[in-house]
Amino acid sequence: MSFQSPLWLVALLAVPVVLAAYVVLERRRARYGARFASPALLPNVVGRGPGRLRHLPLAVFLAGLVAMVLGVARPHATVSVPREEATVMLAMDISRSMKAADVKPSRLRAAEKAAEAFVQKVPRKFRIGIVSFASAARLALPPTSDRTLVHTALQDLVPGQGTAIGDAVELSVRTALRQRTSDGKVPPTAVLMISDGARDGGRTAPATAARHAKALHIPIYTIVLGTQNGVVHQALTGGFRVDIKVPPSPQTLQQISRVSGGQSFSVADDSRLRDVYTRLGSLLGHRNEDREITDVFAGGAALLLLVGGGMSMFWFRRLP
Repeated sequence: MSFQSPLWLVALLAVPVVLAAYVVLERRRARYGARFASPALLPNVVGRGPGRLRHLPLAVFLAGLVAMVLGVARPHATVSVPREEATVMLAMDISRSMKAADVKPSRLRAAEKAAEAFVQKVPRKFRIGIVSFASAARLALPPTSDRTLVHTALQDLVPGQGTAIGDAVELSVRTALRQRTSDGKVPPTAVLMISDGARDGGRTAPATAARHAKALHIPIYTIVLGTQNGVVHQALTGGFRVDIKVPPSPQTLQQISRVSGGQSFSVADDSRLRDVYTRLGSLLGHRNEDREITDVFAGGAALLLLVGGGMSMFWFRRLP
């Protein structure tokens, strides 16, 4: 928390002054009572006093005083607020290895299913675009707020060959930059890439694409799918079949996230993938904003001062 007018904080020195004055008055009151009777006889003369509770009104009053001073100093805090408009590009890997069934029913179908759950987590005003990539990257769906179109585009993804990761990042960034808010500005943008392996083809190096995204303030979030037991079955001429091991290779995706300012997640099953999408939905759906919170302290100070004064007047029949 920061303060726009920190010099007012000097007024907090009044708190120990008031506290010291209270202690002096309490001691003077005790000495004054001792003039008329022996302290040992006082319990027989007067009823039981409030004890330590008599200090409660002052404590509430001082808390209100502190809150009031902090409010005058115009405090600022970083708060999380919902985004009104944003673009999220889903970069979906449709390479051959995504047909592996180590994540049920397959890596690609699990990614599609969880992507749909993710889309439901972000605000309805967000535009969602889809880029699919295998040996080349293509725009499967321009950014739109129509969730039906997003659902259809995800269902239509078909596995191919290769893994042009860098090209997918570049195409996602270029597409997002063409979007505009109602006031003509480029809305906040993020790319969510789902893949299981390192680069295999493409014209743009992943690190180069990540640096370009960072320069444009577009973070790339990556999700690495698959387990070390992933296998793809490929039919050969003559009716033969070969099993090709396709373990995930997270290094490239982790580099893309780190360089661009995003985060990388590794998941091995469908349930874990859903947790990641839920977290990302919350992350992308909010932004941090510096706001003045003077009204919070002012309202709290007024309430505390009223409570402290009320306790003194109606409970102990005196001012704090």
